[in-house]
Amino acid sequence: MHIPNHKMRGLSVLFTLCVVLAWLALTPVAALAQAIKVEIVEHEGKFVLLRGGQPYTVKGVGIDDANLERAAAHGANSIRTWSVDDNALPALELLDKAQALGMTVSLCLEFARERHGFDYDDPAAVAKQFEATRERVLKYKDHPALLTWIIGNEVNYDFSNPKVFDAVNQVAEMIKEVDPNHPSTTALAGFDREALKAIEKRAPALDFVSFQMYADIVNLPKYIEEFGYTEPYFVTEWGSVGHWEVVSTKWGAPVENTSSEKASNFAKSYLEVLQAESHQAIGNYVFLWGQKQERTPTWYGMFLDSGESTEPVDIMHYIWNGQWPKNRAPRISPIMLDKKTPFTNVFLFSGETYQALVKVIEPDQDEVNLKWEVRPESTATEVGGDKEYIPPVLDGLILKTKDSSATIRAPESPGAYRLFVYVYDGNGNAAHANFPFFVK
Repeated sequence: MHIPNHKMRGLSVLFTLCVVLAWLALTPVAALAQAIKVEIVEHEGKFVLLRGGQPYTVKGVGIDDANLERAAAHGANSIRTWSVDDNALPALELLDKAQALGMTVSLCLEFARERHGFDYDDPAAVAKQFEATRERVLKYKDHPALLTWIIGNEVNYDFSNPKVFDAVNQVAEMIKEVDPNHPSTTALAGFDREALKAIEKRAPALDFVSFQMYADIVNLPKYIEEFGYTEPYFVTEWGSVGHWEVVSTKWGAPVENTSSEKASNFAKSYLEVLQAESHQAIGNYVFLWGQKQERTPTWYGMFLDSGESTEPVDIMHYIWNGQWPKNRAPRISPIMLDKKTPFTNVFLFSGETYQALVKVIEPDQDEVNLKWEVRPESTATEVGGDKEYIPPVLDGLILKTKDSSATIRAPESPGAYRLFVYVYDGNGNAAHANFPFFVK
């Protein structure tokens, strides 16, 4: 049967269109996306992060859940992860969601650590890790929400083998080859001079270095000047005073700041370092936009496990927007227990009753509700943010409450405990404080 040429051309076009549509249906979104070029430039002694050719100010959060909408509503425009494959959302879904919200992602390429038993003298293990990392880079490199690559998180923590930075450099070189659109960094625990020396020698392919610091962040400009570090940097974790940076009781319990004291430290860290040193500090991610157990359930999280936001969230909202949120979190004083402060090594007698008191200020005059509880002191010895056991709430120890005070009974069993108080304003905000004590 003879088919006219014009009909043949029509069938050919139709066939081609069907093939294209089928390819589109089977091809992941990330493969179709167009990368937005990110680069670091220096101008008159100031480093600037450019995205799509325009200066980009990172308003970043280290986030541990899938609620990116909440971060965006407060003014955050970027998130960082601690892995590619082990997040609240799969990486592609996370990137897509960030893109839809106008946010970017600094995606952390998980890297094994010596303290977990990885041997960087084992070439087969290093090669296997490299290939897995390469696959992740190739999979996500063209996503428009991608901002930077973080090659490993705190691989310097308790490191002894500098070859870890040879492995970091191998990945950084690979990224330059397959993904010229996104700079790479590695996130160091603290300002580690030995790690920086190893990076200078072994990992020159990195585009910049990132630091993770808490109370000690106020000394970062001094450390940088003394070391002679002249390159740009991110601060990829900052926020509360670390549990290793505070006074501890005689029995070894760290004394935690209240949520209001934490808020003051957030403001101080930002004003004295991140804003003042913005010629080098080209991006930062506050920690932790979420909640976790690390020595206590409240130490690092800017939210309670029940979802309420605390005063550090208000501080970040002001930093990002130049104005306070419409409804603010309550402010709280340290707890007084038996008329003593947490710094006086308070010993109680088993079964005896004691008075606890706290002062609360509610900025919006909302009616507040207080909840008191006692937990055994954490015996965790994990480091570097590794997962910890959560001590349970002990029943029957809060005898009565009135206004901002509570009558508590000391547990019968001798040992270390901690008294917590939470203040809720009924509008999704809260304050918290706690007090370590020892029962004889």
